[in-house]
Amino acid sequence: MKLLVVEDDPDMGGLVQRGLAAEGYDVTLVTNGVDALIALRSDAYSAAAIDVMLPGMSGFELCRHIREAANPMPILLLTARDAIEDRVHGLDSGADDYLTKPFAFAELAARVRALLRREPSGMRPQVTVGRLTIDSHEHQALVSGHEMPLSRREFTLLRLFATNPDKTLSRSDILESVWGTTENIGTNVIDQYVSYLRKKLDLAGAGLSIVTERGRGYRLDAKNALDAKPQGGAAPAGQTPAGQTSAHPASETATP
Repeated sequence: MKLLVVEDDPDMGGLVQRGLAAEGYDVTLVTNGVDALIALRSDAYSAAAIDVMLPGMSGFELCRHIREAANPMPILLLTARDAIEDRVHGLDSGADDYLTKPFAFAELAARVRALLRREPSGMRPQVTVGRLTIDSHEHQALVSGHEMPLSRREFTLLRLFATNPDKTLSRSDILESVWGTTENIGTNVIDQYVSYLRKKLDLAGAGLSIVTERGRGYRLDAKNALDAKPQGGAAPAGQTPAGQTSAHPASETATP
């Protein structure tokens, strides 16, 4: 299993590379974002550990470039910056987990293992709940065959709900699965993303609702949608047929 380590400090980079190699991984070490992008174009990696404070292109920028290239590889950010704002910035840039320095190598190895098992190869490529279909391979959410515009984080959260219909998901479950952490990265970040999804599901006519279970978490109410028949006719407002671009994208798509 191939891992990419992006770290400009030679001592830290060597330590991480040797440690992960001792765990049985095939590790490539580069020292900047440009070399990382070159490595990613020439080879496929199962996961990456990226330092935030890189020369030239920051780790945050590198994460964004990787996600803009539609690369779903799990990313672990390594940094001495432990402010909540930095964590949120890193996760919203496309990282899946965030580890602050100094750290014990045992914790780094454990987080890498957790990232690698988060989406096993046997994961269902498509999940359908009523009129909603989640296509993990194409990274699309379709309602009656029409694409619903979502940000990457919204898509990941909706996929989590769709794969667990009518199951109450705790806030810690959601943080771990969607943001890659069990720490509270913000008092209302989950509430905000649930609000985004509620509006978009309603606008798309999905026939699904996300219910707040007070003190317990959130649940995708799919009891009625499971028996609902697909709607015919034109795409609902805010939707486009799969593969086409809307001339009027939903205003919140780029907000999260």
